[in-house]
Amino acid sequence: MKLLAIETSTMLGGIAVMEDDTLIAESRMNVKATHSERIMADIDNALKRSGFKIDDIDVFGMASGPGSFTGLRVGLSTLKGLSYATGKKVVSVSTLEAFAWNVTFSPHLICPLLDARKKEVYAGVFEWSGDGFTKIIDEQTVKLDTLLAAIGKSAVFLGEAALLYKDRILAALGQKALFGAPQHMVPSPANVACLCMRKARNNMFDNPEHLVPRYMRKSEAEIKQAKE
Repeated sequence: MKLLAIETSTMLGGIAVMEDDTLIAESRMNVKATHSERIMADIDNALKRSGFKIDDIDVFGMASGPGSFTGLRVGLSTLKGLSYATGKKVVSVSTLEAFAWNVTFSPHLICPLLDARKKEVYAGVFEWSGDGFTKIIDEQTVKLDTLLAAIGKSAVFLGEAALLYKDRILAALGQKALFGAPQHMVPSPANVACLCMRKARNNMFDNPEHLVPRYMRKSEAEIKQAKE
């Protein structure tokens, strides 16, 4: 089975291509360009390096959020376009769960954090169990202090918000707070591809007509409209 996965949850997005259990290619997008400017070129380049054509791909996958509203919309519209054009199936996975796979086999909790603005974070807390992660705290939009109060064990923090709020995390948890290495602090397209492949093998496909981003909060436009 050949799978192409899209990761556009943060500024540093990318593409990954897998064939069965083998990662064939992974690319990261230039943060100086928008996803809409680069995504089709990156897909084309990843396929060329893989030796595949778009019709060779059996399944298209994506990280469905939470994350950048604009990035997720670009990723989803691209995914749907590829599915409709080729007739191939689609599958989606949580951005935060895929992010946790940056640090596998850890004895510590894994806590990916993305900046949700308004002094909140997108967060989930995961624990390695067997051959995957168990969700300890559900993915949610939450005040950082509320999240930290619920973490009673040592945890590895990942993501842009972990760097943004590092001092506050250390002040709250002290030596229980650990931070990922630089290469682990951004979501991985390869991890998205691996989790999508797991779901595809179990026939856990999404209906592209019903698939929507996991924003986990209302957009500014929706908030403004509700007030009017």
